[in-house]
Amino acid sequence: MTRDERGQTTPMIVGFFFILAILVAVVVDASAAYLQRQSLATLAEGAALSGANGGVTGASSYADGIGEQRADLDATAARAAVAQHLREAGAYERYPDLAYTVAVTEDGVVVRITAGLDLPLAVPGTAGGATIGAKGSAALEISG
Repeated sequence: MTRDERGQTTPMIVGFFFILAILVAVVVDASAAYLQRQSLATLAEGAALSGANGGVTGASSYADGIGEQRADLDATAARAAVAQHLREAGAYERYPDLAYTVAVTEDGVVVRITAGLDLPLAVPGTAGGATIGAKGSAALEISG
């Protein structure tokens, strides 16, 4: 071993450790973002189902059936059902900056939810403020 080669492994080991640490941080953050998105998607699907169920006009539709008629969705009732579902599910405690929109069509409800992305290993020097979102929908199907 010549004098010029001594001590060359230390910078290489430090470099590999640095790359490994970055890879671990990326995997941990990507996993956390995926899990948060899946949680928001589940929340949006539940809210859409509640909106479609709560938006059916006329309480007699459940007791007497609707016969040959179409069950119409009441947009105000559907939006109220979505808001109630989000409150009861504890969405605002889990995601303090939660925002949602509700679109009511003639036969279904679409709920879009956004919330701040909370990463466990934030990159130093980056300003937060990233958001993540999900969409859930429920269709009202009448079967006889």
